[in-house]
Amino acid sequence: MVDIVSTLPSRQPTLRVMPMPSEVNPQGDVFGGWIMAQADVAGAIPAMHRARGRVTTVAVNSFLFKQPVSVGDVVSFFAEVVSIGRTSITVRVEVYAERHPAQPITVKVTEAVLTYVAVNQQGEKRELPSAE
Repeated sequence: MVDIVSTLPSRQPTLRVMPMPSEVNPQGDVFGGWIMAQADVAGAIPAMHRARGRVTTVAVNSFLFKQPVSVGDVVSFFAEVVSIGRTSITVRVEVYAERHPAQPITVKVTEAVLTYVAVNQQGEKRELPSAE
């Protein structure tokens, strides 16, 4: 089932990119690894804000590819913190593609949940600051 939506979510995307021809596989679809890398960047942004500093990815809890992404799609990544531990931050990332400029449609193409851990300058785990 294709998740065609009338518009993007009402909040601002964390990241918005357009894949280039160098990012496609032999079938002409954008590599899943490229999408995963962009989702990791998008997820790290709210994690860094919450950690007030450096974070590192410790887990990809789930990653679901719903639809392929093509060159020319405008791909928007929406990331939000969904849980916080003592040192870790879990982020949900939803990915939408805006297609066909002449008759635009928006499709939810990917959803993922990633976990980051706050680290100090030496790369050692550190506690998160209070949420104040």
